[in-house]
Amino acid sequence: MKTFVNALTIFRIIGAFTLIPLAMNQMFGAAFIVFSIAAATDFFDGYLARKYKVESKFGGVMDHMGDKFLVAIALMLLMVVWGAWACVIPSILMILRELYVSGLREWLGSMKISLPVPKPRFSIGKIKAATQFISISGLYLFLALVRTPYIYSKFMELVFYASMLCLWIAMILSIWSAVTYTIEATKKIKSVK
Repeated sequence: MKTFVNALTIFRIIGAFTLIPLAMNQMFGAAFIVFSIAAATDFFDGYLARKYKVESKFGGVMDHMGDKFLVAIALMLLMVVWGAWACVIPSILMILRELYVSGLREWLGSMKISLPVPKPRFSIGKIKAATQFISISGLYLFLALVRTPYIYSKFMELVFYASMLCLWIAMILSIWSAVTYTIEATKKIKSVK
């Protein structure tokens, strides 16, 4: 079971890099399918690892890397192929948040201070990840529908507006999460001094 769980995580990383040729060749339907399946593995690898007690440090590190690769690559591709300001602004802020939190963890690690990921089932981070996955999936679906001849419907409009709303909610949650990590880091630094 441990091998299967780790394979799901590695599939997410492979899926992230598979998005590059798909999106750059405007194969948005295929990108939607690959991204959606890869995003789903985020739930299943963690769930199965906990259920069957096969959690490992390798799996934990690769899980976080897989999430970051998948979201960052998908957002960068959306900015490149689409470029709408309503997509670019939240995408840049979410990518910067990932870099900031990773840098903060590295800096604290150099002082032998750990900044673990919150464990509650419905933490800000988990809700942020879910809204990111939903919004990015929706935006790739929207781009696929737009490129399909003779299709224009209320469903397509709904997909677009719901996805954009989720993207901006994910941005707000990302900023909130970064502030929360900063406050926690400040407390840990003060407790060491």
